[in-house]
Amino acid sequence: MGRAIRIATAAAAALFAGLSSIVVAGPATAATDPVVASGKALANPVASDGSKLFSIKVVDGQHLKLEVFSTAMNQPVEVEVQRPADTSAPRPTLYLLNGAGGGVDDASWDAQAPDALKFLAAKNVNVVQPVGGAWSYYADWRATDPHLGVNKWQTFLTQELPPVVNGVLGANGVNAIAGLSTSGTTVLELAIAAKGLYKSVAAYSGCAQISDPIGYRYVNLAVQTWGGGNTLNMYGPENDPLWAEHDPYVHADQLRGLNLFISAGSGLPGKWDTLNGQYTIPGAYGLADQLVIGGVIEAAVNQCSHNLQAKLNKIGIPATYDFTPTGTHSWGYWHDDLLKSWPVLAKGLGLPA
Repeated sequence: MGRAIRIATAAAAALFAGLSSIVVAGPATAATDPVVASGKALANPVASDGSKLFSIKVVDGQHLKLEVFSTAMNQPVEVEVQRPADTSAPRPTLYLLNGAGGGVDDASWDAQAPDALKFLAAKNVNVVQPVGGAWSYYADWRATDPHLGVNKWQTFLTQELPPVVNGVLGANGVNAIAGLSTSGTTVLELAIAAKGLYKSVAAYSGCAQISDPIGYRYVNLAVQTWGGGNTLNMYGPENDPLWAEHDPYVHADQLRGLNLFISAGSGLPGKWDTLNGQYTIPGAYGLADQLVIGGVIEAAVNQCSHNLQAKLNKIGIPATYDFTPTGTHSWGYWHDDLLKSWPVLAKGLGLPA
């Protein structure tokens, strides 16, 4: 995997330099991005399993929609891209994951926290958001699920997508990853599974413990109760070794060397929990849902996150933590978390904080 990504990155960088000199007179900006200007990929690499670019669409001067064919799932996957503020040189990539709905619903960064994306729009980083994988934890499932279908998202995110992104966008192969809620678990697991792929990892309101009784029930609540899937098709019954194999808390020692940001609120109402507020579910019922259900969930992930902190401290792995005295499981706090985590993400990406 690493060799394929390095080859794709080098080829794309070389082609990027050539296209930049042809298409752009003077320093390139988002408006003169050669990919946006031409509507064509800088290169068309094929991942080791045959995954490749399926289609590319220009949305506006800084945004693209890609479809990347996943061989592992035998289907094209939509990928939203926000290009760097300055595209005159190959730039790093931030993989930004949505929550449990996988971005196919309105619980996405685009729909719920667009100001966070505006903040990133001024940075010299490719922001890549896969769309899909609802209720899958972005995992490689052991079996096809009757309701959720084929899920091989770990393979897609760590082996199939990066070489395609590097080639298509002319990225420099330096990556970070961030996610919230269920994908706050995922980003830690992906970093462990694909050593060296990411330099920085930010987990907002995630629970790293999925194989202990409480963590297992939290996964089942998301996948089965809310998503309609069956975790037997994910990692098997509760005592199956696959649960511990994919538990970031169990394998926390493998997070060593990463720039880590871990955050959670207390579950108590905070500044973003107001009737019809900017980041509040609309209406009185929506606010009640955010306060009660969102409060209980955030209190639980707060405990998980503190447990991870204790383990990382015990084994001597540094991380940046942001545990706030208030805050429910909701978008206003994840917007804030992304901004707070930027110095940690930027450090791994080789960018100014």
